[in-house]
Amino acid sequence: MQEAAAVRRAALGAVEDIDPVRLRERLEEQLSAGSSIPGVLTLRSVEAVTDRAVEPEEPALDPVTRRAAGVQLIYEGLALTRQLAREEPWETGDRDEGDLAILTADVLVARGFYLLARTEAADAAVETVRAFGRDQTVRRETDDPGLDRNLEADVLELAVVAGTTAAGGHATPRLREFAADLADGAGFPPVDQFFAERVGDSLRTLAGDAPASEGVPTSVDD
Repeated sequence: MQEAAAVRRAALGAVEDIDPVRLRERLEEQLSAGSSIPGVLTLRSVEAVTDRAVEPEEPALDPVTRRAAGVQLIYEGLALTRQLAREEPWETGDRDEGDLAILTADVLVARGFYLLARTEAADAAVETVRAFGRDQTVRRETDDPGLDRNLEADVLELAVVAGTTAAGGHATPRLREFAADLADGAGFPPVDQFFAERVGDSLRTLAGDAPASEGVPTSVDD
């Protein structure tokens, strides 16, 4: 899928300046292994508003894919944090790997915030991270694994906010609810399967409920 490749390039490009090399390699490893669904949904949301395919420009971090990368980085960082909360590598004696992993998670979220900071999705990004913190606190207290699903739901909601507003549209409550309902567990299925089975024409229909300006802004995030 071309969009998945574009998201992957943009996400990797967003961390290519980070030192030391060991940390950058760990970031790249995390981004290469993860699901690109959050970033692709961001691009699909742009397409749903403009009714035309997104054609990512070079360099990889053009204004549209910059948003997709921001959503992707936040998801990867929070998903890694969730994993570490379950596995607790510090208790297995591998403290160095645990420290590097939590630093990786922090950097991913921070860089994702940076990419979305000057966009209409900034507040939604903050709320996504806050909701994750609240859910994980309750998860530790109640041992309720059902709370882990909320991350995917919240990130998909963030994706449609980031994408529709990039195209001058607005993520309506119905659209945000639809996006959240696409998550049915902690983690995602293969990207092609996800969009073929769960998204279909619904995204375009719901995104069309909100007014949008013509075209895709090219300088909104510059």
